Amino acid sequence: MEKLGNYISGNWITGDGDGSALYNSVTGEAIVTASSKGLDFGAALQYGREKGGALRRMTFQERGRMLKALAMYLMERKARYYEVSYATGATKVDSWIDIEGGIGNLFANASLRRQFPNETYYVDGETAGLSKGGTFIGHHIMVPKEGIAVHINAYNFPIWGMLEKVAVNWLAGMPAIVKPATVTSFLTQAMVEDIIASGIVPEGALQLICGSAGDLLDHVDSQDVVTFTGSASTGRMLKAHPAIINNSVPFNMEADSLNSSVLAPDAVPGTPEFELYIKEVVKEITVKCGQKCTAIRRIIVPENLVEDVQIAIGQRLEKTSIGDPRVEGVRMGAMAGRSQMNDVKQKVQELLKDSSLVFGSLDSVAVTGADSAKGAFMSPILLRNDDPFNRLATHNVEAFGPVSTIIPYKTVNDAIALTKLGKGSLCCSIVTNDPKTARQFALGAASYHGRVLVLNAECAKESTGHGSPMPLLVHGGPGRAGGGEEMGGKRGVLHYLQRTAIQGSPSMITAITNVYQVGAKQNEVLLNPFMKHFEELEIGETLVTHRHTVTEADIINFANVSGDHFYAHTDVTSLDGTLFTGRVAHGYYILSKAAGMFVENRKCPVLLNYGIDEARFVKPVYPGMTIGVRLTCKEKVEQEKRDGDDIAKGIVKWLVDVYDETGETCAIATILTMVKKKNQD
Repeated sequence: MEKLGNYISGNWITGDGDGSALYNSVTGEAIVTASSKGLDFGAALQYGREKGGALRRMTFQERGRMLKALAMYLMERKARYYEVSYATGATKVDSWIDIEGGIGNLFANASLRRQFPNETYYVDGETAGLSKGGTFIGHHIMVPKEGIAVHINAYNFPIWGMLEKVAVNWLAGMPAIVKPATVTSFLTQAMVEDIIASGIVPEGALQLICGSAGDLLDHVDSQDVVTFTGSASTGRMLKAHPAIINNSVPFNMEADSLNSSVLAPDAVPGTPEFELYIKEVVKEITVKCGQKCTAIRRIIVPENLVEDVQIAIGQRLEKTSIGDPRVEGVRMGAMAGRSQMNDVKQKVQELLKDSSLVFGSLDSVAVTGADSAKGAFMSPILLRNDDPFNRLATHNVEAFGPVSTIIPYKTVNDAIALTKLGKGSLCCSIVTNDPKTARQFALGAASYHGRVLVLNAECAKESTGHGSPMPLLVHGGPGRAGGGEEMGGKRGVLHYLQRTAIQGSPSMITAITNVYQVGAKQNEVLLNPFMKHFEELEIGETLVTHRHTVTEADIINFANVSGDHFYAHTDVTSLDGTLFTGRVAHGYYILSKAAGMFVENRKCPVLLNYGIDEARFVKPVYPGMTIGVRLTCKEKVEQEKRDGDDIAKGIVKWLVDVYDETGETCAIATILTMVKKKNQD
């Protein structure tokens, strides 16, 4: 029988011994074996750390473009992954979530490059003034950790589970070792083969272990990051590993949790929200056979609607065709394996001690196009617990399959309390069209949940649903859910970077960050920098403009042109009790006049004004005061060409310091211009 290859230290290695047999969960047939016996995991980690330096040397822009290229490459080959995925018991819809949802993570994280500089590091937050005279300041930079990201993943999403993590650590500049759950690792391996063959990611950026993790964690150190997705009990065991504790290794845990969905009192039968609720609950029971860390395990409904909900869910489940996912009309496939199925049935028996069975069977299931005795098929199970504050198995035992329990509540506060009995979850949801109920629930439940979905008819068409974590939002949760966070857009990337405080003079911090710091030495230039191309501009070069004395006519004319007749600018009789001693110039007039003093009138490489950031008016300007401008090149941000016809360009951030005759700043802002590059290749 074919043996799966592990990709370790730059080579495909099958591992010693016969290995563990992996099965087609639909037919029950053994398809491959997997073994990692004899592999040197210590050497693999060291290999990744050393070779991973290639990622660290790439800029965020280069890493982002790498992710985009890889996503496009994998999308072209997605048909292959769908074929392999059927053996995991997944329907086409199940596979779409795993495969194209996973690749979507690459696209989403590739787009994040626009939030980072074209540098290997990231400048975090605002400058901190540390001295009275401003000659000593502090800042924070974030650089890639020099270790390797070790990802230990669950069996339910062999592709999504890998890509949602490696997309983030690659964008941050860290390599990865991926350890998928062995039972479905053949699907992960199929994609890794293509990733390695593509040559798009640098050598050492990705390694794969299909068999046991062995002594892998014995070799992690403080520069590594370990992430885990799976059961809470296994996660706690790994988190307590001596090497992780002794070396202070960052450990991010995303554990299966007892997620809940609440039907609000206003969502009664006949409303769009009631129908949405039933549809969402049934979807979360049947998609991936309920093998989702975000699936709805507790169906929390008003006590007067329990019967309506039970009947409606039962009717939909009755129409759900179960069987071979290749057969037309099948809506629910098989579980990942018979051992997983047997474990779920055992957990249902525990749940039945506090609940009653209202739909489904543990003993039989009608199957289309397959043999239920050979495949890992299971009937959807719907339970009911009428005393949820006293019968607590519902809140303590998770059956990781097509199993959920209906729970009644009296008040919205009771519903909130019931969600919290799960001791922390990845997500909860409420279906309501009442803003007050939505606010009460979201604020009341948020501390115990990583994500809260508020669903109603207004957002239903575009909502991704209860069970879909999104790349740009955090995925994780407190307590039982593991206490970790992953994804979350930029937040997820920062998890793989080391934040370091840097202190020194403004000029030194400017030199380190390549971002001009207020108070740093300025290189005064005579040629207007607007006449320079993007590549020719240097951080810190400063144009000092001519000066202008503000008059009452300036203020009145600007009021007439802009339509801004605020009393402080136009009515000197209304200034008693205000902060002003006389007619004051508009702040926007000051910035507009400043632009007129530094903008180059001739045609130049500046293509357009891109916007204004951080504008502040810090000192009133009265008629008779004289203003000047110091225009300083603050930061340069590369932009990539959208296509061959696009102009090569970048965004330049300018510090605009408007000062008066005493030298004090009156207004300060950062303006952005789009500047053409000299080199158009």
